[in-house]
Amino acid sequence: MPYGMDYSQQADFFFQVVFVATAMSIVSGAVAGRMKLIPFYLFAIVLTGLIYPIQGAWNWGGGFLSGTLGYSDYAGSGTVHLCGAAAALAVVTVLGPRNGKYAPDGTSLPMPGSNIPMAALGVWILWLGWFGFNGGSELIVSNEASAIAVSQVFMNTNMAACGGVVAAILMSLIRTGKMDVTMAMNGAIAGLVAITAGPSAPSGGAAILIGALGGVLVYFSILFFDNVLKLDDPVGAISAHGTVGILGVMVVPFTSDASFVAQFIGVIAIAGFTFIASLLTIYAINAVLPIRASDDEQYAGLDSSEIGVEAYPEF
Repeated sequence: MPYGMDYSQQADFFFQVVFVATAMSIVSGAVAGRMKLIPFYLFAIVLTGLIYPIQGAWNWGGGFLSGTLGYSDYAGSGTVHLCGAAAALAVVTVLGPRNGKYAPDGTSLPMPGSNIPMAALGVWILWLGWFGFNGGSELIVSNEASAIAVSQVFMNTNMAACGGVVAAILMSLIRTGKMDVTMAMNGAIAGLVAITAGPSAPSGGAAILIGALGGVLVYFSILFFDNVLKLDDPVGAISAHGTVGILGVMVVPFTSDASFVAQFIGVIAIAGFTFIASLLTIYAINAVLPIRASDDEQYAGLDSSEIGVEAYPEF
């Protein structure tokens, strides 16, 4: 066995690689359009190599959350999604909004996405991948009980996403008279995040309700962060993964014997540690290497200013 590697751990290692990549991708969405790549990569190293593993071990490594308190988070509404959103919140706090996002009087100015069909395709891919994300968290399918549990997870995952989409569309129709497709996409993600902490226990009907709660919550959370807190989150990642991640963790006791106190402590521990550690990290990186692209770079687009290739040369 070269280099002392325990090959029996390779599957779990790869599984966690995918989870931590999800947490980091949440940050990438929240900082889109104005963060330089090299500082982003440096932050990614710290988050994936240090911050995520520490708080992840509290839940899945026999740490104090699951081992002592009885915290329950089946596939990571808190451990993965809230962690990523707390890190994103810290970075966005230091980074500031995109140039032109807010008027001098503080009014939020719309900056619509450039390719909605591609965004919808991305959400569809996430929806499909979530079956592996949640279903794989059962870890085994080699006996009847585990196979049945995975099938329940698959159904609840899909039902929650459906509930999130419908709820977000209805909220959009009620408030604006239009079916906002971007809110529908966030509703799908919110439904998936909301069920992730406990996808094996609820019935299909309960899963729809949990997803719908996520869809309603993400709608108002996005508006709150944008219009009240003035925190620029281009894709609503902090709301879809953070605000709804808290919801996902806190609804677990309704369908299991988990404790509300343990779940609440888990939320505070994960969000608090990740936010503070991320804030210190991004301040340190910014002191050495400025993280924000200049106004001219943002106007030209980071595709050309940072990479040297235009994403949309036809324009």
